[in-house]
Amino acid sequence: MNPIKFSICIPTYNRAKYLHDCLERCVRDVKSDFPFEIVVSDNASTDDTTEVVQKFIGQGAPIRYFKGETNVGMIPNMNSAFRLARGEYLLYLADDDRLIGDEIDAIVHYMDENRNLTACYAPWHITDGVTDIDKGVFYELEKDTIYPKRSFAEVFNLMIQRHIFPEIGIYRNSAFRAAWVPREICHFCFPMLAHMLDQGDIAFRKKPFYRQVIRSAIGNRTQGGHHLAMTAWDTYRGGLEYFLYFGIKRGKIGTSLDDRHTQEYLCRQFTLERMAVAIRLLISQNKDYLKSYELYTRMEFGGRGDHAQLAAIRDGLPLAVALQTLAWQVNATAGVSRLIISGFADSSIIKERLLKVNFPSRVEIVDEPAEHAPELVEHAAVLVSSAEHRERFVTLGYLPNLVFSQEDLIQTVLL
Repeated sequence: MNPIKFSICIPTYNRAKYLHDCLERCVRDVKSDFPFEIVVSDNASTDDTTEVVQKFIGQGAPIRYFKGETNVGMIPNMNSAFRLARGEYLLYLADDDRLIGDEIDAIVHYMDENRNLTACYAPWHITDGVTDIDKGVFYELEKDTIYPKRSFAEVFNLMIQRHIFPEIGIYRNSAFRAAWVPREICHFCFPMLAHMLDQGDIAFRKKPFYRQVIRSAIGNRTQGGHHLAMTAWDTYRGGLEYFLYFGIKRGKIGTSLDDRHTQEYLCRQFTLERMAVAIRLLISQNKDYLKSYELYTRMEFGGRGDHAQLAAIRDGLPLAVALQTLAWQVNATAGVSRLIISGFADSSIIKERLLKVNFPSRVEIVDEPAEHAPELVEHAAVLVSSAEHRERFVTLGYLPNLVFSQEDLIQTVLL
């Protein structure tokens, strides 16, 4: 009999102060009536992560600590944490997130009572770590439900209807061993769910056991989840298609032409909704209007032009994309150290707006000089208000592909 009931698996890299808070909360909040362990897989950190972990081990915390010699990447390090775990049940914890101890106990008892369960999934709180207030949950369920082994159609419908990401769950280790395999083009959580469901029953419970911290009192940090949300939306579609493929191979998903059209439509709508989330994060966190416009075109083409996220950015998007295109062109061209602004009634407005679209700080923004010295001409790009002004600067010797008019920058932005 396994003496360790469950393992909390924490992959980490160079985030010692966040890990300290995470471990402190684990020790304080997880008070189970059965033995558990905390497995920390350190992805070759160069900060004081080792000292932080050793401090808690010295205080008697049930931690097993492993440090890799080289950084192997986020997903392989997550795999390391899982593979090193000894518990009957496994759960993942990001090094800056939090667990709800009482609900973990409830799920472990629930899985003990339902031995056919390979995994138990649940929504998670979205928590402000500064105010310690839960701002909402990522999907909602009205009741706890067990889905029988290989009920692929029912689980697919649930994910589509509730827009569920099966990212947060507690896994039975005996099923996990074969279920967790490397998948990259298809977002790992959907293949993982397919493999778990292929081996046995799975459950979705309505009550969260996990808190994702979106704002930390410790300081600003990069959130891996947000990065994925901004860039990995196509892998989500790949994951859904993988899940359907698995169900088809097991004879549990329809394959008629109508079935295929419906499945394609549902996967596409799911992906388009994730694109809307990506647009919101790209603008609010990165001020990346170029990528946002690319996603805008795909959402519009996909029939979601009426989406609230597109309506919220539509008016200001063309100018922001045009100016960020200019910023990109200037930054990508070797030797350009100045941008000359010419022909505008108030150049200060243009300068102010350029600074809001990640214009490179190494490039000085200046008004047109009285004289066009050769050393200036050689290292300058130009923004003019009209095509007529453009020809004058080309005549003065400025490189033709570095003299931009408003028309050049705006003509590829169609809303």
